[in-house]
Amino acid sequence: MPEPCRIKELNGKTYRCYFELTLSVIGGKWKPIILNHLALEQVMRFGELTRSIPEITQRMLTKQLRELEADGLVHREVYREVPPRVEYSLTRLGYTIIPILQHMRQWGVDYEKHLGGEGLFEEEGFECAKPPELLAL
Repeated sequence: MPEPCRIKELNGKTYRCYFELTLSVIGGKWKPIILNHLALEQVMRFGELTRSIPEITQRMLTKQLRELEADGLVHREVYREVPPRVEYSLTRLGYTIIPILQHMRQWGVDYEKHLGGEGLFEEEGFECAKPPELLAL
């Protein structure tokens, strides 16, 4: 059995391996979904994100966006208008994680087939198995 790696500490992150570091940045139920929506739309306001992910609470969305911003994957632009307008977009670093998330999505498509779901959810309103078109940075 391999020996556990020594603990690294860098910029407020504590981790033993690169998997642990990666999951500390994008792990959880909501972060990959938020990143995917931002990759698809390029720029979204808070309300648009809330409507596109109906199960997430406003508190959780705020928390996840703040963490993604602190980790350098999401840019938050505040416009000094009345009423105030805030837009979120991926940074260059944020776009680098998208191919990995696309591979995870494809795994989900393949796993759905494994479960016997191929062709069951082809009506309107379900996500199709074909990969979505992503806008380029």
